[in-house]
Amino acid sequence: MNKKGDKILYYIDNGRRKGQRGSLGLFTYVKPKDTLQKTHNKETLAILNVKRGQAIIDQQATGTEYIPSHKFKPNFLDYYEEYVNTHKRDDNRHLQCSYKQFKKFLGRTYIAPIEITEDLCKSFRRYLLDKYHGETPLNYFSRFKLMVQAAKGDGYFREAPTKEVSARSNPSSILKENLEMDEYLKLINTPCLNQEVKMAFLFSCYTGLRWADVHILRWEQIKEKQLVTRIIQQKTGLPVILTLHPVAEKILTHQNDRLLVPFNKDNSFHLKKLVFQIPSNKGVNKILDTWMEAAGIKKHITWSCARLSFSILLQDKRVDNATIAYLMGHSTTKQVQKTYKRHRPLHPIDAILKLPSSEHLGI
Repeated sequence: MNKKGDKILYYIDNGRRKGQRGSLGLFTYVKPKDTLQKTHNKETLAILNVKRGQAIIDQQATGTEYIPSHKFKPNFLDYYEEYVNTHKRDDNRHLQCSYKQFKKFLGRTYIAPIEITEDLCKSFRRYLLDKYHGETPLNYFSRFKLMVQAAKGDGYFREAPTKEVSARSNPSSILKENLEMDEYLKLINTPCLNQEVKMAFLFSCYTGLRWADVHILRWEQIKEKQLVTRIIQQKTGLPVILTLHPVAEKILTHQNDRLLVPFNKDNSFHLKKLVFQIPSNKGVNKILDTWMEAAGIKKHITWSCARLSFSILLQDKRVDNATIAYLMGHSTTKQVQKTYKRHRPLHPIDAILKLPSSEHLGI
């Protein structure tokens, strides 16, 4: 009975210790006043009978391999969504994106577990390969496979339908451009129609951050002359901490001075603000096109080129791959060696001239 004495509340009673008496969120009226309340009581008691039967089956199934059918979600998208929410982390956007892309691939809001077949999984992989280039299809499908494997463990499948379907990358035939040191200086000295985009892009050039990292960057991530990233190291479970280049520090000082809104003495209001106010990924790339043209840089530069340039210029200065990988948030040097490297020679003529001269050739 509740305190007022007009309702009866229902619980699952597993004992009197803390956490052993969980509420079912159901109630009935002690003295129903009208037909509506009488109907409520009747339907609530019917639900309680179902739940009581399920609880008995659960108890009897304990210690066996049998999984009661009421434990399964009839819509497999609900299971996928629950898996994503359970494993959600700031640095695990590939899992969330894989779920979104799977829903787009289906084009509907319901799919039964029995429909998740090997052929469907292959079709989803093809959908990702047709839509994305680089490592994105591999990353998204790998997370999909992990989810399906977890569903197998929960009894949805005898064998994971993705078992024989490998995740694949889709190497782009178009090599990304990178910026050289002199082009960095050109950009610094060239006005941009959107000053926020200019500051944010240059900040990426000096930190190797992606657009996805920069557009949500908050002041609370700045600690003196260091940047605490949202990238978590797999081995230590700690965030990657970047020591900021003087140019990156100046950009932050400029952005700090730009804030016209006063903040609390403890900086709490200030810390909650974004460092940069920039448009969508598509929007910033349009602005970059105009800015590059004004700077006289005849290259197709997108935001991801800043991260590539960051890696290449460090390699030019003989910084080891392990350090570069750490600064870019990778646990191994694989991506630095495979993706974030120089694909075009910097000075091919100068390289050729390093060969022996013709002085001793006699002609």
